[in-house]
Amino acid sequence: MPRVLLIEDDPSVREGVELGLRRRGHEVRTAATGESGLAALAEFRPDLLLLDLMLPGMNGVQVCRRVREDSQLPIIMLTARGDDFDVVIGLEAGADDYIVKPARTEVIEARIRAVLRRIEAPGGRPSVEFHGELAVDRAGLTVAKNGERLALAPSEMKLLLHLTAAPEQVFSRQQLLEHVWEHSYHGDARLVDACVRRLRNKIEDTPGSPRYIQTLRGFGYRFGPL
Repeated sequence: MPRVLLIEDDPSVREGVELGLRRRGHEVRTAATGESGLAALAEFRPDLLLLDLMLPGMNGVQVCRRVREDSQLPIIMLTARGDDFDVVIGLEAGADDYIVKPARTEVIEARIRAVLRRIEAPGGRPSVEFHGELAVDRAGLTVAKNGERLALAPSEMKLLLHLTAAPEQVFSRQQLLEHVWEHSYHGDARLVDACVRRLRNKIEDTPGSPRYIQTLRGFGYRFGPL
């Protein structure tokens, strides 16, 4: 079972989530502050980080940015308000998903599995596909631009693989939520839009004038090198 690091300052939430995940077989390490969480991250080497957004001192967004400086560890944010503007900032900082508290253990477990689930190359398709300057290895789960490997977070990789599986096909935000994140937030497109912006910043020469990921206003996104 995946090893989980939980950074949460509320003792009741921290103990409840830890107990629920341990009962499901996870090895869990907890921390109450961002600083202690980063120290535990280096020592514990988890498979996934559950990160509270509102932490004392170094907040969740700052922790997320620090982790993303040198790691593509899957990150799920915990927030008390689904409409909190900080959620958008957290997603922009590199989080792969978010959960609104309070949440049942089975919901948290399902999100963990969705983020960590490997994507296998469809049968009969070549492992490495070339799209302009991009080389997408569907089996190895790597992406290179002009021969240089790009560091993509799990949600960014899943989104790119889904878009490149059907070039020129337009996907609505709701379709992407269901197929990439494996759940829906009926009307909440922040996960998709934030991930698209992060992905553009990595694969596009000029993110403001994207060549690969095109926006069709009122419809969604499609992949197709210009």
